[in-house]
Amino acid sequence: MDIEIIKLSDTKGRFILSDVSTAFANGIRRAMLSEVPTLAIDQVNFYENTSVLFDEQIASRMGLIPIKTDLNNYISREDCECEDGCPLCQVFMTLSAESPEDVPPNQKSSSSIVCSGDLVSNDSIAIPTYDDIPIIKLVTLKEKNSISRQKLVLEAVARLGKGSEHAKWQAAVVCGYKVLPIIEIGDCNGCKRCVEVCPRELLMYNGELKVLNVIECSQCRLCEDACDIGAIKVEKDDRTFVFEFETDGSLPAKELVTRAVDVLKVKSEQVIEFIESESTS
Repeated sequence: MDIEIIKLSDTKGRFILSDVSTAFANGIRRAMLSEVPTLAIDQVNFYENTSVLFDEQIASRMGLIPIKTDLNNYISREDCECEDGCPLCQVFMTLSAESPEDVPPNQKSSSSIVCSGDLVSNDSIAIPTYDDIPIIKLVTLKEKNSISRQKLVLEAVARLGKGSEHAKWQAAVVCGYKVLPIIEIGDCNGCKRCVEVCPRELLMYNGELKVLNVIECSQCRLCEDACDIGAIKVEKDDRTFVFEFETDGSLPAKELVTRAVDVLKVKSEQVIEFIESESTS
């Protein structure tokens, strides 16, 4: 097995995985989507809510807010020895917001947007990945001689979970792969028809037909159809895969991949252990 990193940032990654089976490549993809744990809001206690949304609607929105996760500091609720939750298995967050105090002259209302950045966490690391995710709009209304303000006060509890349990614990928001294309070029007569029909502009002719970036090929085979003499063939390498993925920011891209591979390793060892124990019994 061989890995070639093409692009790697905090939230995005692209790499080539060689000399592996399709099952192994798909195992990594599935592990990234559903087996790597991350923090997400799982419980919300409302103390005051005079907004236009029900408590359940606000709680559902908050559950989808990505939270930066340090997997070395937290364990799952199932593995924790506590009974009601503790700092080892959960994070507490509070939110207290109210609509503007005043309404501008000649207007009937004013409003403010409550965003993910307004959540206050008891852990300086486990905070929302992005501060600008809208949660609710709070409105102040002017009524004759009085002003009516909306308010939201709550406490949220974030816990570790996996994407296999709920989408809110899915750290990988985009994850896919394709087999590596192989473009073979024979005797070319320089008609340039293949260059003209390629939707991704991957072919170039300057006295000689060349492929600019084979990784970007979608294997549409329009170049094959356009060539009357069969000088170009598009094949694929069934044991080499181009991976591309993106995280929601709760985990760094590099950590997501490495932990997905660790999950596969543990599961494989468990299967081998089970087979060996059954064969000896």
